[in-house]
Amino acid sequence: MDRIKRWFLLAAAVCMIAAGILNGSAGDVFAKAIRICTECIGLG
Repeated sequence: MDRIKRWFLLAAAVCMIAAGILNGSAGDVFAKAIRICTECIGLG
């Protein structure tokens, strides 16, 4: 039973990640991460 829960959660996570990539959200998150990193380092 525990093994079924793990596989279900893994499948749900993969589906959510795929939905985010297809939605274009991954690009937004990546752009925000770059902006935050350059501000912390002091380049921006």
